[in-house]
Amino acid sequence: MSSDINPTLHTAGLAAAEAALNRALELAPAGSRALAKLEDSVFALHCTAPELDIFLQPAGDGIRLMGLYEGPVTTSIKGRASDFAELAAASDPAATLINGHLELHGDSASLIELQGILSNLNVDWEAPLVDALGDVAGHQLAEILRRTFSWGKQASAGLSRQLEEFIHEEARLTPPKLELEDFYQDVHELEMRVERLESRTVRLRKRLQEQASKV
Repeated sequence: MSSDINPTLHTAGLAAAEAALNRALELAPAGSRALAKLEDSVFALHCTAPELDIFLQPAGDGIRLMGLYEGPVTTSIKGRASDFAELAAASDPAATLINGHLELHGDSASLIELQGILSNLNVDWEAPLVDALGDVAGHQLAEILRRTFSWGKQASAGLSRQLEEFIHEEARLTPPKLELEDFYQDVHELEMRVERLESRTVRLRKRLQEQASKV
């Protein structure tokens, strides 16, 4: 919850932003259909300056914006408003996201898919938020949302690949697919060796028992 925006106004602002976003979706059927693929996802935006939390959940009839959410989050992105502004203006969003001050956790592919959908919408953030929050707070929240969802327009086709390579190879948060396949193959071969060793052990024990019975 924001320490800079009154909680009641925060809720009203998110309701206004949600309505503006869903109005834009009504005019973009292709975006609505693409968004349906992310229906089970929840995206978290944590802005630290000004302090503001926004949770976005695609639904069958549009998008929900929430100030509080206690369930599992698919992807979260955290930073100051100025960090989001830097990302929005970057010529290489992947490099900025990787090397900048923003913190990205979770499924980067889903975030990029969401960005691609929302960046193509013509959303009027300013007017409804100013009506709900006033000039200063409304403009502030509109800027954060605009910056958050605009960098997809500058994103290159290789952004998802670059982020995946960073997460796998540099951050080493998850192993690459080929590495996993090699690991599973090694485990399978080890299991086979253990089974052969157990079989040889059983045969040897049986042979020793037979020899002992003849003595």
